[in-house]
Amino acid sequence: MSDISVTTWSLEQTAPADLLPSSAPDGDLRIVRAAVPSPEFSRFLYASVGGDILWTDRLAWTYARWQEILDRPGTETWVAYDRGTPAGYVELEAQDDGAVEIVYFGLVPAFRGRRIGGHLLSYGAARAWDLADRWPGLAGTKRVWLHTCSKDGEHAMDNYLRRGFRLFDTKVEQEAQAVTPGPWPGAYPV
Repeated sequence: MSDISVTTWSLEQTAPADLLPSSAPDGDLRIVRAAVPSPEFSRFLYASVGGDILWTDRLAWTYARWQEILDRPGTETWVAYDRGTPAGYVELEAQDDGAVEIVYFGLVPAFRGRRIGGHLLSYGAARAWDLADRWPGLAGTKRVWLHTCSKDGEHAMDNYLRRGFRLFDTKVEQEAQAVTPGPWPGAYPV
């Protein structure tokens, strides 16, 4: 397989007032914290959301590695449900000096293009800003940041900018081209 050029953009908010929330879409959409760390559920979300956009870094993780990450203080998973069906998620991770990273954010392909993404990102960023309220002992949030890349969905960058995130770094690297894994092998056409 050949290499491909991948651009990664890092974006941030440095104050809660930076967040420009999107309105909630019509219908029965609920966003709920997965309060019980579950490697099975987290891997399901990761593979279902990222399977068509080449999220592969966590696919080889063991159950123990998933549990270790999910058990860290200040790590939270917020799941959007459309009429009871998981539609997407946001994973937050507290870091040093009051930073919170939106480690993963996205929608299951069947739920894209329905105005859920803007609302879910708004909700996730707001939960990043008030993360310390749920985790005694953590420093208050001073910065919320994330990265996106040229392999992500075509509307990802626009969504981040519309929610008030600002670009602070850009990197271009060569990567081995990978086969789209899907949520299970062969789920998406090559």
